[in-house]
Parts: sequence; structure tokens; C-alpha cells
Amino acid sequence: MSALTEPVALSAALASFTERWSPRIVTAVNDYDVRVAKVEGEHLWHVHDHTDEFFLVLDGELHIALRETAGERTVVLPRGSVFTVPRGTEHKPYAPVPTEILLLEPTGTSTVGDRHDEVPAHVDETTGHALN
Repeated sequence: MSALTEPVALSAALASFTERWSPRIVTAVNDYDVRVAKVEGEHLWHVHDHTDEFFLVLDGELHIALRETAGERTVVLPRGSVFTVPRGTEHKPYAPVPTEILLLEPTGTSTVGDRHDEVPAHVDETTGHALN
């Protein structure tokens, strides 16, 4: 996907689908996808070996459990918060309420990373879907 020539309303993009943990690509910036997703409940433990993962909470609240050298911790992102999971860090997103997020990742990055736990049925293993 290349950069768009017309503006995209994120509210319209998010209204165009109902699936959870199944991101849609709204545009591209250089070699990165800008994705939006609706999330609720648990994702899975996974690692992106070669890229950081950027999260922006548009609505709701996102928790991200992290397994770091110093131990395990959880960051809480309320609406309007951003957080970047560093490459190589095992993490598990969780949304206690219906939540809408924006992600920035290199084009082709899998939603379940390079290494991961078994993928549950409610998580879409994808590199992002085009908007309808």
C-alpha cells in the first residue's frame, strides 16, 4: 500500500469493521504501515525480533505486560497514551474494555511477531488487512 492521496477519518476506518485483534492498514509512511485495530481481552505473548512496536490508544485502555531483563511488569495506557515496545521484548497486550488503537510497524510485520505462544482463535495472525 502506498500513501493515500485523500484524508482518512480514523473513526470511519474503525467503523468499517468489527473484528477484534485484526488490524486494518489505513496508510503507509515510508516502509511502515499505520494500522488501526479494535481490541478486547487478551492477545498472546510474542516477540518482534527486528522491530519496535508503537501503540497509540485512541479510545479505551490498553495494558501491555512486558518480560524484561529486570523482570515482568505491566504498563497501562489510558486513552491518548503512547508506548513503544522495544524490539526483542516479549510482550502481551490486554484490553480490559473495548479499546481502539493505532499501531505503527514496518510493512509486513506479523501481529504475532517472530516468536509466540499458540495463537488463540480470537487473534488474527496477519500482516494487516486493507480497509474496505
